[in-house]
Amino acid sequence: MPELPEVEAARRAIEEHCVGKKIVKSVVANDSKVIDGVSPKDFEASLTGKTIVASHRKGKNMWLQLDSPPFPSFQFGMTGAIYIKGIAVTKYKRSAVKDTDEWPSKYSKLFIELDDGLEFSFTDKRRFAKVRLLDNPVSVPPISELGPDALLEPMTVDEFYNSLSKKKIGIKALLLDQSFISGIGNWMADEVLYQARIHPLETASSLSKESCVTLLKCINEVTKFAVKVDADCSRFPVEWMFHFRWGKRPGKVNEAVEVGADSSQFPSNWIFHSREKKPGKAFVDGKKIEFITAGGRTSAYVPELQKLSGNQARKVVVESSNNIEESSNEEATDSRKSKVPRGRKATVKKPSSKRKSKESNGESNSDDDDDKSLRKEPPSRGKSKGRNENDDQKKKSKGKKTPTKRIFEESDDEDDVDNASGSGDDDEEDHKVMSKKRGKAGSLSKGKVGSGRNGRQQKRVAK
Repeated sequence: MPELPEVEAARRAIEEHCVGKKIVKSVVANDSKVIDGVSPKDFEASLTGKTIVASHRKGKNMWLQLDSPPFPSFQFGMTGAIYIKGIAVTKYKRSAVKDTDEWPSKYSKLFIELDDGLEFSFTDKRRFAKVRLLDNPVSVPPISELGPDALLEPMTVDEFYNSLSKKKIGIKALLLDQSFISGIGNWMADEVLYQARIHPLETASSLSKESCVTLLKCINEVTKFAVKVDADCSRFPVEWMFHFRWGKRPGKVNEAVEVGADSSQFPSNWIFHSREKKPGKAFVDGKKIEFITAGGRTSAYVPELQKLSGNQARKVVVESSNNIEESSNEEATDSRKSKVPRGRKATVKKPSSKRKSKESNGESNSDDDDDKSLRKEPPSRGKSKGRNENDDQKKKSKGKKTPTKRIFEESDDEDDVDNASGSGDDDEEDHKVMSKKRGKAGSLSKGKVGSGRNGRQQKRVAK
C-alpha cells in the first residue's frame, strides 16, 4: 500500500519529468467510484491545453498545480500509482512500464500526454483511490483535515510529548491516524515502533518523555531515509524490520524481488522483511516476530524487545483470559445447541395421509393392536406363533386387501362356523355351498355387494 515514501517518489518523478510541459491530450475513465464529483468529459476539458507548473504532496495525497485552476488531486488509496512511460518512478513496487506492457493500462483512471510526447497515467486496480478536480486542494477535505506531514512538518519534542499525553488510545492506532500525523501507514508504523522498542498496543499517554523522544527520532529517521532513496528498499538500512515484512512465503516468490528491489541489499534489521512470513517463521536479528491486530491492522512486532508497561501488560492478560473464557463458554453453548437446538420443541411424527385414510376406513394399525394385546394377555406359544404368522402376512400385504380377498376370508370363517355347529352336510352339499359362495364372491368382485355375513349365514342355514 502506498505510503508517504511512495507518494513522495511519484511527486518527485512528476516534478522532474513533467513540470513546464503542456497537456495536449487527456483521457479520464468513466468510473464514478474513483473519479469523484466530475464527469470524464468536464475533467478532460479542464486539463487539455494547460501547463503543469508544480507537483505537491501532503501525507498520502498529491496534486498537480496547473497554470490555472482547477487542479487534479490524487488520493492513492490501497493500490493507486503513477506510471511514466519509459521511466521507473519507484522501486518499492513495479513502476517501470516495459515496451511489452499494455499502455495505457486497463486500470488507468487518468491518462495524460504532454507536448514533448511523454505520457503518464494514474492507475488503481482495486478502485479505492480518489481522483478529484479542485480549485484549492489545500482548503478542502481530505487535505484540509490532515495533520502535520511527517516529512515536511516534523513536530518538536515538546509538541509531540504534549500531544501523546492527551491520547488514551494505542500508539500504533494513533500513528495511523492521518489527522494526528499524515503520511505514516502500516509498514512505517511497525518499523518506527520496532526501532523505538515500543509495543504497538501501548497506550500513547503512558509513554515516558524519554520514550517519546526516541519514537519521534525514529519517525524522522525512517521517513527521511525512505524518501532519500526514493522508496528504493534495496537501499534501506540492513537493520530495518522493513525487509522481514515481505519475506519469502512457502510457494511464493520474494515480493521485494518481484517488484524490482534487490532484497540482498535490504537492511537486515528492518522488520519489513518478515511481515509476510507465517507466524513462527518470521525473525529479525534472530528474534521472533509475532503478529497481532493493532489499530485495525495486522501488526508485526518483536515481543522480546517491544514489551508492554506493567498496567498495560496486566490489562492485556485480563482481556486474554476473558477472551479464552468467553470462547470456552461459546464452545460449550455450541455443543449443547448441536444436541438440542434452542427454540425447537419435540414433535410427534404425524401419520401420513395414506395412514389417516386407512384409519378413517376402520383399518387400525395391526402392530399397535398386537402390542396392546401382548401387554394385556400373554398368549400361549401356539397362538403366538399363529399371531406372528398373521402379522407377517399383514405386513406383506401392508393392510391393502381387495374386496374379493375379504370375501374369501369371510367364507373360510363361515366354514369354521358350520363345522363348529355340527351341520352334518356331506361332501356334495359342501361342494354346492362352496360353488355358490364362489359365485357370490365373483358377483361382489364385479361391484355387487351382499347383505352382510349374518344374512348369508341365515340364508345358507335355511337352504
